[in-house]
Amino acid sequence: MSSARWRQLAGGILLVSYALLVHYSNLGTAPPMLGAVLALAPLLLVLVTGLSRLRGRRVALPLSLVACAWLLWRLWPQIEQHFDWIYLCQQCALYAALAALFGRTLWPGQVPLCTRWAALVHGPLSPETLRYTRAVTLLWTLFFASVVAATVLLYLYAGHSVWSVFVNFLILPAALLLFAVEFLWRRRSLPHLAHASLRQMAQVLSRGPALPATDPADASGTR
Repeated sequence: MSSARWRQLAGGILLVSYALLVHYSNLGTAPPMLGAVLALAPLLLVLVTGLSRLRGRRVALPLSLVACAWLLWRLWPQIEQHFDWIYLCQQCALYAALAALFGRTLWPGQVPLCTRWAALVHGPLSPETLRYTRAVTLLWTLFFASVVAATVLLYLYAGHSVWSVFVNFLILPAALLLFAVEFLWRRRSLPHLAHASLRQMAQVLSRGPALPATDPADASGTR
């Protein structure tokens, strides 16, 4: 097995293990410290990653870590008591950001995000493909917005165990199912379009940013 496959396998095991531990902590039987540490780990990782890319990281990174350590020391009892709030905010922020990422490109004068990706893979798009990719962008916007709504409602009314099962074990399978359904729908709606594999799409998208957010007619090559 190649080193890349080993890294992917290790990453998958790490994610599954994290989800299992988070769910265990949400059931209320684990030590509060475990839940607090797991809840804060992604935030600290994002913070360190962001600060490490700054020009003044040699000063900003240690100062920020000292400030975080001081805040954690002062607020640790409250964090242990309400670490589920941190999980909830993280989940809502993540999927709200994804909904906004897709949704903001549906405004007039913008190129829908799926249209940009399709144009990078396939080149100039037909009017039929433009309509289809716009619909898919709307579909993913509604999906992520629905995830946010379901997350909040389950947290408030269904109990922590149900909410935790949903956010840790059901959202990703639901996204994969939606992707599979969309793929079948695409093959039926656009039979003449060459359907790129996930690897081909990843290779194309990794070459650079998506197309500029201009009028969709520009992405199709027509006015």
